[in-house]
Amino acid sequence: MNFLLILLFPLLITFILPIFRARIATALSTISFLIPAFVSLYLLLTAHRGEELLMNLPAPIGDFYLLYDPISHAFGFTISLVSAMVALYSLPYMKHRFEEMGAKEGEFRKYWFLYNLYAVSMLWLVYSGNLLLLYIFLEISLLASFMLIYLYGYGNRQWVGILYFVWTHIAGVLALTGFLIVAFANQTLALNELKVIGFIPWLLIFLGMVVKLPGLGPHIWLPWAHAEAPTPVSALLSPLTVGLAGYVLLRIYLIDSSFIVQFRDIIIFYAIISSIYAGLSVFKQRDYKRLLAYSTVSQMGYVLIAICLGSYGLIGLVIQYMSHAFGKAILFMTAGAIIATFHGLRNLDKMKGMHEFVPTISNAALLGFMTLSGIITIGMFAEFFILLGLTQIYGFNLQIISLVVLVFIISGLYSFYTMKEIYYGTPMSYEKPKFSRLLDLPLYAIAFFSVAFIFPPLAPALLDGIKLALGGVMP
Repeated sequence: MNFLLILLFPLLITFILPIFRARIATALSTISFLIPAFVSLYLLLTAHRGEELLMNLPAPIGDFYLLYDPISHAFGFTISLVSAMVALYSLPYMKHRFEEMGAKEGEFRKYWFLYNLYAVSMLWLVYSGNLLLLYIFLEISLLASFMLIYLYGYGNRQWVGILYFVWTHIAGVLALTGFLIVAFANQTLALNELKVIGFIPWLLIFLGMVVKLPGLGPHIWLPWAHAEAPTPVSALLSPLTVGLAGYVLLRIYLIDSSFIVQFRDIIIFYAIISSIYAGLSVFKQRDYKRLLAYSTVSQMGYVLIAICLGSYGLIGLVIQYMSHAFGKAILFMTAGAIIATFHGLRNLDKMKGMHEFVPTISNAALLGFMTLSGIITIGMFAEFFILLGLTQIYGFNLQIISLVVLVFIISGLYSFYTMKEIYYGTPMSYEKPKFSRLLDLPLYAIAFFSVAFIFPPLAPALLDGIKLALGGVMP
């Protein structure tokens, strides 16, 4: 199978979408991501591995090629599935948003181009076999998402867009500087030829990815950007984009793990503090989207913990990316469904008992929070492998195990606290609304895979495939 054609399809569709009316463009965008979703799922199930040369470039850049393995396919499937479902959801949501802004329906032409460009650049990033190629797609995804926030966001969207642009480009410059040092040291940036990373470039790449995740401190930009972005963009930013920092760290780790091994204790301590702080901050938020944004900071702490825990941790990292993507995409879309249906409603103080009015949205939110909390969904595998990695590295050290379990417990607590605050309790005085099924059905399609990945054939195929891809670093 020529997977290059599969990846080219959504890229080509991106450039013709603006000529179609909104409904046709929605269908085309959805199909353009569903095809790579199902192909990458098939390749994941069959543990497909390989490389495909795009072009030869001189030193110190090296070959541009596509890298296929179960890790890329797991990330690729997640990005494609979520992007396809959010594309469907975009039609009623952005129609509502354009009405709010007083924009004409023709604005969809610009939206669809930027949306597809944003999503397809993330898809190409996880199949890039060269760090420069990976950086190019990272930059395209950041520019497209910046434009979507700047043009269609809420509040002071221009200021929020610039805040997002500045912080994400600080991350990009740090990573690029690290890549350049790697290039001159190795005379290539092709992943299959790199032998060593070195301390300084590892430090720069790591700091860049901590800003991008983000961890505690650099996290200040995320609640603004994810809360004020138009919700379909939030449903890609939070579930997909930030977690790609974990993908970059994983690829670097597989070449040279020395930096992580040397600073493991410090990184884990920082990640735990970051997760606990952000998790507890969730309880103080009264804006639904801002609450979910703080949850993202907490969940990205899992990624930093996992990267420190050897082969089991790396398995946990891949599954945590999928779990967080599924759960958080569902949850941001529930927030958006309420915003679109109840004319901008996002304040928790005005949301009591929403299950009475939007039961399908409420049930989807429950599935989303179950995924974040690791309850009967793919999330439980992520937590299991993180704990397994902890015992592999630290033995039965009760202090550190207790701290990580506390992180998991906080996620569960804020999940059901949010369900109680928004969906349960005495209902407010709203009328039961009618709304487009595109605001709830795509959420259940994502939830289906969140549950299906704990059963055969998906669960054993995923776990065996990741183990195979990590063959060189397994115990």
